[in-house]
Parts: sequence; C-alpha cells; structure tokens
Amino acid sequence: MPEHHSGPGRPHPPTAAAVLLSLLTALTLLVALPGTTAAVAGSNSRPTHPEQDWMGSTVRAHEGGRGPATKRSAPPGLSPEGPSSNTSVKGVDVSSHNGNVSWSKLWHSGIRFAYAKATEGTSYTNPSFAHQYNGPYDAGMIRGAYHFALPGNSSGAAQADHFVDHGGGWTDDGWTLPGVLDMEYNPYGSTCYGLSKSRMIDWIEDFLDAYRDHTGRDAVIYTSTAWWKKCTGNYGGFGRYNPLWVPSYGSSSGELPNGWAFYTFWQHTSTGPTVGDHDRFNGPYSRLEALAYG
Repeated sequence: MPEHHSGPGRPHPPTAAAVLLSLLTALTLLVALPGTTAAVAGSNSRPTHPEQDWMGSTVRAHEGGRGPATKRSAPPGLSPEGPSSNTSVKGVDVSSHNGNVSWSKLWHSGIRFAYAKATEGTSYTNPSFAHQYNGPYDAGMIRGAYHFALPGNSSGAAQADHFVDHGGGWTDDGWTLPGVLDMEYNPYGSTCYGLSKSRMIDWIEDFLDAYRDHTGRDAVIYTSTAWWKKCTGNYGGFGRYNPLWVPSYGSSSGELPNGWAFYTFWQHTSTGPTVGDHDRFNGPYSRLEALAYG
C-alpha cells in the first residue's frame, strides 16, 4: 500500500496522545512558575496570589478606611486608644510585598516590635521571611510571625502545622511574640470561605489548639469586627485566652468583636511611613516584654 502524505510541507494532524502530552507539559510549567501555588479548594477553585495577601489587605478592600467608632473600656493599666508612649508601643507588620525593609530607619522612628507574614494556607511560605523576621531582632525590636488563614482549603490543624514548621514557632527568649492567626475576607472567593458560622468557629479552634500543642502559647487572633460578625456570628468564646489584634484605620480602635473587652494590638493605618501597616501595642513596653516571655 502506498504511503499516505498530507501534502507538500503539510504536517500530519496531531494524535490524541500528543495533544494530551502537550496539555500536561503546559500545566507542569505553570505549576513550576515562581509564586504560583495550588488553587484554593472549594466549589469555584481560583488561582492563588499569596504575594498580594497580607494582614489587613482584604479588610481595607471590603471595609474602606475605618470601621465603626464605638469604643470599649479597657482594664486598669491599658488604654483603649494608646495615644502616648506611656500606654502604648509602636510597631509594624510586613509581608513579601514589602521586600527588604529598612529596619534601622523604623527603629529610629520609634518602632519597637514587628510581625512578619510567614505562611498562607498549607503551601505558601514568604520568600522574604528570613529578612523580615530576623531584621527586627537585629535592630533591637521584639518580633513575631503571622499566618494568613485559608479556612476551607485544609484543616486548621494542618495550617497550624505548616505555620510552625515555617517560622511561626515560639522561643522563650524574651524577643519572640506568640504567633498570629490572620482571619479576614477570602481573597479568592466567598467571604467566609464556604464555611458556616459553626464550622468557622470549629476551624479556628482547631488551629488554636494545634498551635498551643506545638508552642505552649495561645495565638493572637487578627480580625475585623465586621468580618467576625458575618463569619462567626460574633462568637465570644476566644477572648479569655487569645489576645485580639483589630484593624481600624482612623483615630480610634472602634467596636471590638464579642468576647474581648480590649484589644492587645491595633492596626491603625495601612498608609504609614516606610512599610504602610503601622500598629500599636495596648500597654507600656514592659507589658510587651511580658507577652514575649509568656
């Protein structure tokens, strides 16, 4: 039988196997690109962009410049607003989007503590974490790490494990603050990550229990009052043990979530000098040291 030709210079049509191989190769190259991670699990999987997610990034996008102006009282020795150096300590929080930070400049401006994003979900680690975690320490600041939570992606315990394994642990050295669980709006899909209020509470508890098992410390919870109300039903069961970090961009800390009579940290601006996100610890420096020592 004579050999069949498609015509002069005309290639043979690709076989099904060749098409499949090309698709698999393209997917492999995509996964290997720097900064890419697995898609968030859920009914509508979306590509992740963890370099664009940091403490408060979605709060600002959803809530604007500030939250409600309602104030709460604080126990003796703590100020609900922290207006002076006698009742508060200035700090910053950073992530990979900040890159290399001038820690000496921040130190000379009065910054005395810093938190760096360590992880997100169960697959992402901050490529700038070493500089952003050790840099404050070298400059004389007390430092800590935080985890950007993706409930619905995996269990709370699995994310706590990933956090602790990649910088979120705790050392009894007087210079390391307890880790922070960053609970805010879903950057990849539905606001509450597809979880009911009760399942969200269970997820948070799962993370907190696992973190305490690893470190012996109670993690700080970062969240906005609006998100907390929407996604947990304003649950009040964590305030007894877990310090609160609240974002409210203005002159007051605003209304606090149920269960907390006062905040421990307040993210009061996302447009401050040098790094953007600036914070206050609610108490004098001696109390910040006490929190580090546990």
